[in-house]
Amino acid sequence: MLTYIVIAPIVIAVLLYLLPFERTARAIAIAAQAALTAYAYWIFSLSKEGDIITIVGGHYSVLGIALVADSMSAFFVLLTGFFFLVAVIYSYAENHSRLFWFLMFIWQGSLLGIFLSGDMFNIFVLVEVATVIVAVLIMYNQQNRSLYDGMIYFTVNIVVMQFYLLGIGYLYRLVGTMDINRAAELVGGYDRHYLILPYALIMTFVALKCALLPLYSWLPKAHGSPAAPPAVSAILSGLHIKCAVYLFLRFQTIFHPIDASQFFLAVGIITGIVGFIFAMSQTDIKLILAYHTISQVGLIFTGLNIPDVYAELGGLYHTINHALFKGGLFLSAGVIVKAYHTRDVYKIRGLMRTYPVIGAATLMAIFGITGAPFFNGSISKYFMATGAESLLNGVLIFMSLGTIISFVKYSTMLFGKRESGEEVVKISALKQISILIMGVLCFVTGIFGVQSIEFLFGVTVSIDIMGYLEKIIIFFVSLGAGYLIYKYYVKKSALLKRLKHFELGFRGICAAMGVFFAVILIFVGFFTR
Repeated sequence: MLTYIVIAPIVIAVLLYLLPFERTARAIAIAAQAALTAYAYWIFSLSKEGDIITIVGGHYSVLGIALVADSMSAFFVLLTGFFFLVAVIYSYAENHSRLFWFLMFIWQGSLLGIFLSGDMFNIFVLVEVATVIVAVLIMYNQQNRSLYDGMIYFTVNIVVMQFYLLGIGYLYRLVGTMDINRAAELVGGYDRHYLILPYALIMTFVALKCALLPLYSWLPKAHGSPAAPPAVSAILSGLHIKCAVYLFLRFQTIFHPIDASQFFLAVGIITGIVGFIFAMSQTDIKLILAYHTISQVGLIFTGLNIPDVYAELGGLYHTINHALFKGGLFLSAGVIVKAYHTRDVYKIRGLMRTYPVIGAATLMAIFGITGAPFFNGSISKYFMATGAESLLNGVLIFMSLGTIISFVKYSTMLFGKRESGEEVVKISALKQISILIMGVLCFVTGIFGVQSIEFLFGVTVSIDIMGYLEKIIIFFVSLGAGYLIYKYYVKKSALLKRLKHFELGFRGICAAMGVFFAVILIFVGFFTR
């Protein structure tokens, strides 16, 4: 059963590449992706009754290759199917070659394989395949900057994969299996000191894939690359980076004797704060969104590592919320750049008047990411705050304030008047529909946040009305403060102007890998039990 959903995108990719009529191929792509999404939903529904396991090749026990759809992996499979469906609908009107469609579906197959694979070495192979595909898609339009960004992405990921390979190799030497579930059972028989080195190696890989501080510099180059197709940027930010979050959760189950939650809580907080500071310094709309991917991943890690069930649930729910509002924002950014012929946030005005559907969808996505009342971000942030202590709650409020400041600047595009004489570009209906779907879902998953959590994770939760009212008051106070800070500091800050161009090159990123590996090795070795 599970084999089909991994193989099907690859078969579709080959068929689309061979079909001579591009318009027909694109229509087939939408139909095929809709079927894949329906199949992903069916798997998700079945997983609620128990884990679904498919043994590839008929070799049972730990010698076989197992595909496993449990409650968590099935959720990510459903998210993958839906996200690619929106991306395919958006890309229908684009004049992409058959190579683009071929790579998109191969990319989807590799991501589905990562989410379903129960074998650590297979994950290595699939991540490598995805890395090559993403690098090619970043360089798809063959502009100088995109070629540079794609090569940085490719080489950095090749280097960090050696950390992962050494880590699983060392783990295999200890437990004698590459099966994730079996390894989780066997490590309990070993002294935790034997697990420190493979844990540090694998978590260095995970941290770079998640763009945690200080391993973040590759992400703006990849996600914010000027020539990368909008659908590629949206999938990279909304979905692809969730693979690393998923792998973090998976490998935490293997290394359960090691509790590094305090370390990743601190790293998550710092990443969230640094991410929004760099976002505030940018004027390029794609780079603003790219740096906010870093900030939001930091927020997700903060929630996942707070020792409270509600906070962890809030962090997990924020993964889908981030996919929705960030996917919508990147897709709308692609339209905005095409319509205004600029990426400078200060040169774009009147979006709501000129393109009301795109403007409304963008505004809903902004409400989502800032945690506006009744939108999805407010629900996940509410649960994180509910499980946090008072000091940590203040940190979460500060992180939300930083997001609000950035998107006060970003939202200036929506209002005002467009300069007279500028050509109004026609936006295809399918593009508008796909962006609007993401925006509306930011509202729906907020209004029905409790029901969405129960549907997705099978957990019954409730919201305290007075507690949520307090969060609403905090939001509006933060909104007022954010507007004043933007107007009187951000627009005039010389420090932010200097930060705008700060980034690490290839050697700097590699050095950061070594530093992160050494720090986590020392922390786990000396400061955890």
